[in-house]
Amino acid sequence: MTRARRDTGLRIVLVEDVSAWDDLVWAQPGGTIFAASGWGVYKHRRGARIERLSVVDERERLVGLAQVQIRRRGPSRQIYVQGGPLLTREGECRGESVIRRLIGHIAPSPLDLLVVDLDRAASPGVLLGLLTAGFRPVSAPRRHTLEVDLSRGLDAVLAGMDRRWRKALRKALRNPALTARFLEDPAERLAAFDAFAAMYAALKARKGFPSRFDCAAYRDLVAGDPRQPILEVREGDEPCLVRLLHLGRDRTTAFFTAATERANLNGAAYLAVWCCLGRAAEAGHRVFDVGGIDPAANRGVYDFKRGFARHAVTSGPLWIYARSRLVAAAACLVLAR
Repeated sequence: MTRARRDTGLRIVLVEDVSAWDDLVWAQPGGTIFAASGWGVYKHRRGARIERLSVVDERERLVGLAQVQIRRRGPSRQIYVQGGPLLTREGECRGESVIRRLIGHIAPSPLDLLVVDLDRAASPGVLLGLLTAGFRPVSAPRRHTLEVDLSRGLDAVLAGMDRRWRKALRKALRNPALTARFLEDPAERLAAFDAFAAMYAALKARKGFPSRFDCAAYRDLVAGDPRQPILEVREGDEPCLVRLLHLGRDRTTAFFTAATERANLNGAAYLAVWCCLGRAAEAGHRVFDVGGIDPAANRGVYDFKRGFARHAVTSGPLWIYARSRLVAAAACLVLAR
């Protein structure tokens, strides 16, 4: 029997048990919070319909996973797969068939747009599957980040920092008023997230930047997720900075940070970074990801991150699929900006 004939046996199985879904996601090397059920719950609260799809072969072995976000815009659907599709070891050699089977299940109309954001879930099988199925890669300046190589040890990381950044860090470490702590207790995590939400709202008003992150819809999800550490920095008894992280198999990624204006004066931001680097190293992770950069639009934040992280990498393109060439071309133009 040929490979093409064997691949016709792949089928879609809807996974409704969120605990079972998360077990499957975190068993894969590319599993991240964006493929996990909590992120799907958050997106559902933001108006998307969520389908958690597994792909199994003729022997009922799992070969692929995709958490699909579907939003209807008039006569068209916007279909978004974030943090996937994920391929298992058995599925890696059948990437094209897995992708085509997912497309067949989604059944896009001529007006629909399907976007795949691998976000660290890329593998040779997935990439070849997307290419052969007709997806178009679209990149943009914001889809870049900086990484810190933790495999060399924290002493090497410290030595590689910008001299002024290192000086500011030492000053923050000597500041007796500053304390930093990763929170484990759910009640403390909720309180810290509420402080984060207030700081984040004030920061948006102060800086005038747009953000679609909905703190109220995410509050309970982050509080109970051990894969999302919360760091709180206090000056005396008052929180002045809260940083959210998320963990993959071998990397720690900065997610969101919010701070008061005092944090710009007391060194809290430097202390927070150092604590996060230490937490990542203790977890045995080889990479700390600063969470993205945008040098043209936000030079100040970029310069701060550049002071301790020097290795620039791309987080990968968005992958666009549409039956209509006009829809695909319009989407590519918008997303590239």
